[in-house]
Amino acid sequence: QYANWEVVDPEKWVPDGYVCIRVDSRGAGRSPGYLCHNNARETRDIHLCVGWAAVQAWCSGKVGMNGISYYASNQWRAAASQPPHLAAICVWEGWCDSYRDGNRHGGIICSFRKNWQDMQVKTVQHGQGERGARSRVTGDTVCGPETLSPEELQKNRENMWQELLSRPLDGPYYRERTADLSKVTVPLLSSANWGGQGLHTRGNFEGFAGAASRQKWLEVHGGSHWAPFYTDYGVELQKRFFDHFLKGAANGWDRQARVQLQVRHPGEKFVLRHESEWPLARTAWTHFHLDPKEMRLSTAPFGGERSITYDATGEGVTFSTPPLGRETEITGPSALKLFISSSTADADIFAVLRVFDPKGKEVSFQGALDPRTPVGQGWLRASQRKLDPTRSLHYRPYHTHDERQPLKPGEVVELDLEIWPTSIVLPPGFRVALTIRGKDYEHDGEAASLSNMKNPMRGCGPFIHDDELDRPPAIFGGKVTLHFGPGRQASVLLPVIPAR
Repeated sequence: QYANWEVVDPEKWVPDGYVCIRVDSRGAGRSPGYLCHNNARETRDIHLCVGWAAVQAWCSGKVGMNGISYYASNQWRAAASQPPHLAAICVWEGWCDSYRDGNRHGGIICSFRKNWQDMQVKTVQHGQGERGARSRVTGDTVCGPETLSPEELQKNRENMWQELLSRPLDGPYYRERTADLSKVTVPLLSSANWGGQGLHTRGNFEGFAGAASRQKWLEVHGGSHWAPFYTDYGVELQKRFFDHFLKGAANGWDRQARVQLQVRHPGEKFVLRHESEWPLARTAWTHFHLDPKEMRLSTAPFGGERSITYDATGEGVTFSTPPLGRETEITGPSALKLFISSSTADADIFAVLRVFDPKGKEVSFQGALDPRTPVGQGWLRASQRKLDPTRSLHYRPYHTHDERQPLKPGEVVELDLEIWPTSIVLPPGFRVALTIRGKDYEHDGEAASLSNMKNPMRGCGPFIHDDELDRPPAIFGGKVTLHFGPGRQASVLLPVIPAR
């Protein structure tokens, strides 16, 4: 009855002694002002709100933060600002790095933000007044008492999409919206979704790994973006965490495994397992080499010399393992090394990890938003291939995205792609495949849709890369050649988990 979208349900929390506060950010809902997402001012506003709540008569002086998506991602920055009374945070599916996690995958702009602002932000901007919705509880106008003209509303908000388009490289704009994880010292629970490829998943893993907190936990689940947060599983986990850190309850949370995984199997089956670290220390990191002769993924390096060319506007090329002889678990981040040339001055590389059953039918998985997604994805703009050696790991390359290095047509360059963390246990007879292409993955089935998203969803949800200002066909619609041979061993590094 009192629940708001993507934040806790008061009816599940208030009876246990919690006070639930949801604040309309500046310029949204009933808060007047200029609407500008995720900037330093918004972080300061959150900092002040935490301080205000802490000194109220009904507060113990300890404040926690909890929520999904936008209400999760802003917790990283709020925690980095170190409000004295912030005692714990639960970041449930929340991005961390403004550039890499959601706005520019591998340097390629993601159209989600444009559609999100149109469908989910402008509709709740302060000043919609009588044009907006009314509260089911109070009957008040959700977007404030005044009704502003479209022109006034436009002046009162940032044109986020133009800001993103005009900033192809990482820099002050994105860094202002990215938490300094070395300053995140509060106890935290970071909850990721295996199916969140394209927005939040990377942030939950990177935030967990990078936060300076001595008391930090990682939980990973599947299913839709919203459901697990409100289920008994999600609420019980959150309450145990907050009961311990806000109420001082001796409920055993101090003995909770640092990593709790819902390990994914085909058919939307998940098996709960506790681990001690991430990535898993027992991971058998395995290079699967791309064999252009047999179009196979093989643990043996390719011994010949060959090249394959594909049209960037086409379906790309796919390499596959033979049918697996035994059950195989892949859980963790992956990395792809390629050697490519382009007929133009640049190329966008889309890497897709896929699963096929013994009959050759692709197995898809419920994503956070899209009901049919591949098991893993990665992206890279070839001109932004420069690595940061101080931050790159063998299983997770890290690109600086601070300059462009245009390609010379026909010249071979080496690329290292980050493929976001995933989990799948493959039965015998299944195959793992890697598709390399020049555009977003699409399955061959019927598209899905959501009322609050614009685009039909065909495997990537709303996290697509289709803006021609960022991807002009004259540059990104050319022919891409993959090169193989001595000194050019293309391979994908997969996190194979040995059975216990």
